[in-house]
Amino acid sequence: MILALLLAVQTASASAPPLPVTAIDAERAFIADAHTIGQWAAFRKWSTADAVIFDPQPANAHAALKDAPEPKVAIFWWPGHSFVSCDGNLAVNTGPWVRGGGKKAGFFTTVWRKKDGEWRWIYDGGGDLDAPRAEGGDIKPTVGSCTSRPTKAVVPAPIEGLAAPFKTASGSSADGTLNWHYRVDARGARHFVTQLWDGSGWQTVIDDRVPAPPAQ
Repeated sequence: MILALLLAVQTASASAPPLPVTAIDAERAFIADAHTIGQWAAFRKWSTADAVIFDPQPANAHAALKDAPEPKVAIFWWPGHSFVSCDGNLAVNTGPWVRGGGKKAGFFTTVWRKKDGEWRWIYDGGGDLDAPRAEGGDIKPTVGSCTSRPTKAVVPAPIEGLAAPFKTASGSSADGTLNWHYRVDARGARHFVTQLWDGSGWQTVIDDRVPAPPAQ
C-alpha cells in the first residue's frame, strides 16, 4: 500500500508541469496557454486578482475579461527584453506582438510579480506599431544591481501630449531596485516607465508612449 502511494505521488509529480523559473519562462508559458486554452482564459489564469489592463482606461483584468469571447486565433507575442529586480521577485517584460498572419503588429509590456514561488502578471499594456520590433530569441534577463542601496526613484514627468488629470499607479520591488509607473489621461493616452537600479543611479529601461485611440 505504501509503495503504491509513493508511486502515485511520483507519477503525479512527473506529469505536473514545472513552475516557471524566470519571468521569461512565465511569459512563454502564458503565450503557450493563449494558444491552447484560449487567449482570454490564459490572461485570467496568469494574472493576479488585482491585475490591470487598458481599454483604453485602466480596468481590472478579471472583471473586464469575464465574458469576453475568445478570438478564433490568439494574438502571438514573445519577450524581447526582461528587466528583473535584484531580489528576483519583480520583473517587467516587453517585446513584439503580431496577429492576422502578421498583418497587424505592435508591442506589449507586462509587469510580473513572484509570490510563493509562482509568477503572475499585475500589469499588461501595449500599443500598435507599423512593424514588429526586431527583438526576441534566446534572451537573458537584465538584473538590477545588488551592490549598493538604491536612492529614491524620481517619477518621470508626463510626456508631452498627456493632459491632466491622470489616473496613475506605480509599484516597486521589495528591495527597491526595480520600479514602474503609469499615467493615463482622460482620452486614454498612456505613459508607462520602468526604471532599473544599476548600482550608482536609475536607468530608464522602458518608456512606453501609447496615444489616445481615435475619437468615435
